[in-house]
Amino acid sequence: MQRKVLMTKEKGCVWTWLMENGEAAEIHCSRQDEHSGPVLGNVYIGKVQNIAANIGAAFIDIGGVNCYYDISQAKHAIFARKQSEKKALCIGDELVVQISREAVKTKAPTVTSNISFTGRFAVLTSGNTRIGVSSKIPKALREELKEQLSPMKNEEYGIIVRTNAKEASFEEITEEIEALREKYQHLKETAAYRTCFSCLECAAKPYLTDLKNVYTDGLEEIIVEDDELYKEVHDFFEKEQPEYTRLLTHYNDPMLSLSGLYSLKHVLGSALHEKVWLKHGGYLVIQPTEALTVIDVNSGKCVSKKNQEDAALKINLEAAKEIARQLRLRNLSGIIVIDFINLDDPDKMQILLKEFRKLLSRDPIQATLVDVTELQLVEVTRKKVRKPLYECWEAKNE
Repeated sequence: MQRKVLMTKEKGCVWTWLMENGEAAEIHCSRQDEHSGPVLGNVYIGKVQNIAANIGAAFIDIGGVNCYYDISQAKHAIFARKQSEKKALCIGDELVVQISREAVKTKAPTVTSNISFTGRFAVLTSGNTRIGVSSKIPKALREELKEQLSPMKNEEYGIIVRTNAKEASFEEITEEIEALREKYQHLKETAAYRTCFSCLECAAKPYLTDLKNVYTDGLEEIIVEDDELYKEVHDFFEKEQPEYTRLLTHYNDPMLSLSGLYSLKHVLGSALHEKVWLKHGGYLVIQPTEALTVIDVNSGKCVSKKNQEDAALKINLEAAKEIARQLRLRNLSGIIVIDFINLDDPDKMQILLKEFRKLLSRDPIQATLVDVTELQLVEVTRKKVRKPLYECWEAKNE
């Protein structure tokens, strides 16, 4: 896999494009002033404003912003100030929370008391005490890492080894885990002395976090167009990942913009359009709604009178590959319902589902094929983390 990252700036927004084998795989848009408000990964001392026991939730103020909180996490929370030791959570309690999901349209941001610190090779999390290794790392190496890290297992926090660790030495991984542990312990020790609504930890700006999350396997170049943005990215890499400064290229051609060179406006337009044509004449219709995303697969210009069942399977397999790509490209999440072309042969349906599961498993964000209804509607869920591309575009143009 050949990977490149392109970064451009337009009207106060930073666009990050992850290219894989010459094709756009992910598009992210972040406002440069976005870090002034609640940002994904920020850690605060929040105050419980309301408890909705009937839905198992509480609403926590982090300083002018009320956030959704799952009260089942309260038993493991780090409290700065507690109203009553008899109840797991009370109105007025002050506790350490981290933003785990951005606000989406009418939905408030989500916070968690399962605090996570993410490095290049590992994640330290108080939400799970197990030692885990990315499933995208080869099985033999995965088992070896689990065995080597087993002495670090404890009842306070867990460790998840990221996909990028497959290129790192064990010493590099353990050094980073120790640095993350020290950061976590420092946060715990200082929380009791900080005032309510304090920001204990500021996450990097979203477009810098995107760089940290890019798979380094096959990463050839990071091309940045704007002068100020290039300096910011360069300084970030020098501090966090000095070995990757060699991949940085400052693009500065007054005759042709980076967007023009890679036809990025055309790529963005296609990623925002509801119709997506398939190579052999079929097409998808992608329609996000408030509750879920609906994807319809159509045969379009692809017509075969000889064997309609084989033709339908061919279109569906092509559609499955493109759907998996579009979910990642558009950052669609939550509930996704797909209406493939009906297959009467159960064996052919199983071939489609097996291939679709394999394609979804390659997504860096957890995507799961849940079930198939009696009407042959395929149900998929994809973890919600950031706003989908179409919402970022709408916000940019407001």
